[in-house]
Amino acid sequence: MEYTKKSGFATLIGRPNVGKSTLMNHLIGQKIAITSDKPQTTRNRIQTVYTDERGQIIFLDTPGIHKAKNKLGEYMVNVAEHTLKEVDVILWLVEPTTFIGAGERHIAEQLNRVKTPVILVINKIDTVKNQEEILTFIGAYKDICPFAEIVPVSALRKKNTDVLLEQIFKYLPYGPQYYDEDTVTDQPMRQIAAELIREKALRLLSDEIPHGIAVTIEKMTERKNGIMDIEASIVCERDSHKGIIIGKNGSMLKKIGSAARTEIEALVETQVNLQLWVKVRREWRDSEIYMKNYGYDVKDT
Repeated sequence: MEYTKKSGFATLIGRPNVGKSTLMNHLIGQKIAITSDKPQTTRNRIQTVYTDERGQIIFLDTPGIHKAKNKLGEYMVNVAEHTLKEVDVILWLVEPTTFIGAGERHIAEQLNRVKTPVILVINKIDTVKNQEEILTFIGAYKDICPFAEIVPVSALRKKNTDVLLEQIFKYLPYGPQYYDEDTVTDQPMRQIAAELIREKALRLLSDEIPHGIAVTIEKMTERKNGIMDIEASIVCERDSHKGIIIGKNGSMLKKIGSAARTEIEALVETQVNLQLWVKVRREWRDSEIYMKNYGYDVKDT
């Protein structure tokens, strides 16, 4: 059978906090991956789908590649590095700078080991006052890796994202449509709900807590009248963290719940009754059993 449309897999990689999830959300036109100004927001490989008349791109948004500090960190790095060998195109996101640090060089080493075409995406160009400077950033990066293409974009302002889509399709093979046209992600709704709750916690809590939290959905049921009941637990590593997450008279937990409920309702298009609890599980990020329970299975990497 001869296919007339292109289809394939593209992964977004880069150091933590370069805007991978923001870019993917804008490319597919819907919020699926959680975003936060705190690094290491994405823990699992999130698969989303973009379909148009040219064909279909399945995006894998991976955790940022960084030096691991615990078992969860090792899991995240393994997921990211494993993905490089499985896809048709790699998008490497970097910030607009001429300084190439150790983290970036570590990623370049990984990329030089694979045969997959790499598109360098210089993100956040809306922060550059003099647009001619972009040429100097391209010059700084162009010899670090044999790039197939270099595309400057602003994920936040959707600048040049259409050019980026064009370049991705250029490197995809002709093939079958893997998903229906209206599919935007393969993530189960429970997982998306858990991630949205975690995103709100990341945004609202102080810096020392977020890396040590996970969210589990205990129960998710739909009533006959269409209202969805969700019970979820925010898991943290210390009793002192539990107090901060709950807040005075439960104020912080209410804030997190209210912000998450609004976004979950927009996704499921029905009223949501969300109840949150907080549990303490000491050092869960170094426990393979807890990690598996919270959706990070080491065997998957």
